[in-house]
Amino acid sequence: QVQLVESGGGSVQAGRSLRLSCVFSGLTSNIAYMAWFRQAPGKEREGVASIYKGDGTTYYADSVKGRFTISQDNAKNTMYLEMNSLKPEDTAMYCCAAGPMRWPPPYRPHPSDYTHWGQGTQVTVSS
Repeated sequence: QVQLVESGGGSVQAGRSLRLSCVFSGLTSNIAYMAWFRQAPGKEREGVASIYKGDGTTYYADSVKGRFTISQDNAKNTMYLEMNSLKPEDTAMYCCAAGPMRWPPPYRPHPSDYTHWGQGTQVTVSS
């Protein structure tokens, strides 16, 4: 059974940093991508960053490029999202997800492409 469990969210002031973790287990061999999504109240779920497990190719949404870094530690079965220079508009529920190969990397992650989801961790950035 696939499980994804996020942690690391919290409330911080603008300009500060947070590191989110996603511990995963039970992933089958068909899982090719892992990603971070976020959803703010009243907004659609947005693909923030993804990583292709085959060669580590990453993708970042323009809104976070240069500030966020996605990485994975397969020995620890953990994926990370390092978030620097946080802005109030980064406030959202952040979820990690895993999915099979849909398109060659890199491409913008879309929720419908991902089959397994964590429960999420809240990030709140105050000005």
